[in-house]
Amino acid sequence: MKSNYFKYIFIIFAIAIMIFAIVKIKRDEQSKQNPTQEKNEEVEPIITELKLGVAAFDSINPILSKNKNIQDVSKIIFEPLMALSSNYKLENCLAKEWAKQNDTTYIIKLRDDKKWSDGQKFTSEDVKFTIEKLKSSDTIYLSNVQNIDTVEAIDETTVRITLNQEVPFFEYNLTFPILSSNYYNDKEFIPDIVPIGTGMYKVSEVLESSLILSKNEYYQQKDDLKLDKITVTIYSNIGELYNSFKMGNVDLISTQNSNLKEYIGTIGYLSKEIKGREHDFLAFNTQSNLLSQVNIRKAIAYSIDKSNIVSSIYSDNYYVSSFPLDYGNWIYQEQDVSSGYNIEQAKQILIDDGWSYKNKYWQKIVNYRKQNIYLNFVVKSSDAQKVLVAENIKTQLENQGIKINLIKASDVQYENYLKNKNYDMILCSINLSISPDLSTFFGGNNLANYLNDEVTNIMNEIKNLNDEDKLKQNYKRLGEIYKTEMPYLSLYNNKYTVAYNSTLAGVKDVNWFYQFYNINDWHK
Repeated sequence: MKSNYFKYIFIIFAIAIMIFAIVKIKRDEQSKQNPTQEKNEEVEPIITELKLGVAAFDSINPILSKNKNIQDVSKIIFEPLMALSSNYKLENCLAKEWAKQNDTTYIIKLRDDKKWSDGQKFTSEDVKFTIEKLKSSDTIYLSNVQNIDTVEAIDETTVRITLNQEVPFFEYNLTFPILSSNYYNDKEFIPDIVPIGTGMYKVSEVLESSLILSKNEYYQQKDDLKLDKITVTIYSNIGELYNSFKMGNVDLISTQNSNLKEYIGTIGYLSKEIKGREHDFLAFNTQSNLLSQVNIRKAIAYSIDKSNIVSSIYSDNYYVSSFPLDYGNWIYQEQDVSSGYNIEQAKQILIDDGWSYKNKYWQKIVNYRKQNIYLNFVVKSSDAQKVLVAENIKTQLENQGIKINLIKASDVQYENYLKNKNYDMILCSINLSISPDLSTFFGGNNLANYLNDEVTNIMNEIKNLNDEDKLKQNYKRLGEIYKTEMPYLSLYNNKYTVAYNSTLAGVKDVNWFYQFYNINDWHK
């Protein structure tokens, strides 16, 4: 009996060891299948503070500030009537809807559920106050309201805006920040006063060298915001800001500085680059003797290597461009019709048009006289880089047999050339509007002296179109005409860069208008 007792004890002990081994093996297998599962005490909590920085701080007041980084930060504190999506599409914000009553009158219905961060209700009086303040202030938003003749608060949620002239796509001008009329009352409108807003975050503390932003408790979707705190540190110069970013004390910086990598290096961060709003192009005078001929304009376009310009003069810090709206605007999609660099195509166009290549230049007999392609090309002398671009273009064209007289004009002379259109070609640079308006290129008295009945009809039609499909069709056609008629040759756009800490998650959509899209999902 005694031997059986020990036998049973041994069997039970063996079974226990087997059970323990099986449980341990299963736990090990589960651990291998789920390597990210760790003990609660080992899981690092999500950091809910975002660290930003600005240099050359002037004012947190978005109407008074001239600082682009402050303007970006202000867009999470203040809201406009109309906002832009990441692909520059107009969206309602404080405005619930809008309607164009006639060429110069707009009716805007406001949201009735919006409150300022002090709890007061947002009303039409705030819109009226802001527009009138913009019209009388030295502000970057003056151009948004310069054509507003009167603004009326019809009732608490309705505003009527009357313009002094028709402005194509005026609704895109309604993207300026709205300030509270009740908050100011009799307060002086100066930089030292921190305005309140209706946006996601509010200024909760002003320190000597920083601003602290916290969630706006009156913002409807405040519970969806992952970031609890945003610290904006003020630096005396851009070098200090860049160094702080390199050290990890700033999570995100944005700039149009094409030499950013020279300051912050190339490792330890992520970045997004997009086309900026600076757009350089050639305007061909389509009423001049030679450039009234579309084949010569096409030959010039095919003879210019834009990539060579971007590489040799801008160290590849600019994007080659083919149309004013090809920076990511929703309304325009790049077409297959090419106007790219193609020397053989350029030669064939001229040969088919009766030109002959002799003694290194293109020649044609016109009315029994020999004619060369000889063009006056104007550039502003005060812009050293633009002069280099013009000289590059001159060299490229003359290497292809097209003679160029490069005119380096003073600022006053340049403006006179533009006004009188007494050039064959002129190098132009503009800051593109946030609206898709192409009046500069196709409107009356345009830079190319370009007349086209179909284009005129399209331009008149799109001013009052709300149908997105029809708008896209019209802009597709404008793009085709731009490239086949060649009144202009788009060259390049500058780059806008957003660099951010590699631990910062959620940064997806950025553009030169706004860098904080989807900030409600940002976290570290």
